Amino acid sequence: MTQKVSIQTIAQWSRGTDWRLGLPHTEEAHALLWITKGQARILLDGVQRGLGVHNAIVIPAGSVFALSPGPQCFGWVSLITPRGPIMMPDRAQVLRILDVHNQAELTGLLEAMQRETNQDRPFANEALAAHAALVTVWLRRAMIADQTETRPSAAHRLVMAYSALIERDFRLPKVMADYAAELGVTPTHLTRVCRQAAGMTAADLLVRRTLHAAREALEDGDIPVSHVAGLLGFGSAAYFSRFMQHHTGKTPTALRKAAQGAAAPV
Repeated sequence: MTQKVSIQTIAQWSRGTDWRLGLPHTEEAHALLWITKGQARILLDGVQRGLGVHNAIVIPAGSVFALSPGPQCFGWVSLITPRGPIMMPDRAQVLRILDVHNQAELTGLLEAMQRETNQDRPFANEALAAHAALVTVWLRRAMIADQTETRPSAAHRLVMAYSALIERDFRLPKVMADYAAELGVTPTHLTRVCRQAAGMTAADLLVRRTLHAAREALEDGDIPVSHVAGLLGFGSAAYFSRFMQHHTGKTPTALRKAAQGAAAPV
């Protein structure tokens, strides 16, 4: 399998809709996010934190995250598929880059990748891969220089485990209490630690992951609504419709029609 590399802005990554980044989900590719302007909030491995200028964030493929950029936020994201010569960390990283030379070096590499993407030049894919390899060298050096990583607390480890279970099983007809039982804690305790770490309840985290999957299936695909409901563990299409109406204000059919209308050429 050929390893794929791409570069885009945060705005391009969101494809013009807040839910694509703002609801918890995973990516099939590793992502390196570089904030160059403004602020954002990220939920990563069950922990919510603020981001600012010159933060570099590694989101490994398959890691649950949600990103909420502020109105003035600008940044780049490089996506690199796994299983290839360009190696990315297998653990999430949030790095604050203070050295101006390191800041300029990463910005320059990402801007060079963007130029290769925008210009129709021979061997553009090879050039992208070469720049991405240099980006990962920069990243490994930055990780060595960063001394802020601490051992996760027990609460953090619990929320990370809960996030991983959600990603594994959110398509099954399981409620939050089922996950709490599997983790060996009470629903009350799980809710408390999720609220502290993620800024939302344990039930909200599960609902939002389901919402992202539902909207992606409805707005990007054309399988029948009843099939989407079944794939996500809902007992009936009617229950699924009520769920979507409650959380988005629109029925599944209305969401699909709105997305198709927005995508239609003028």
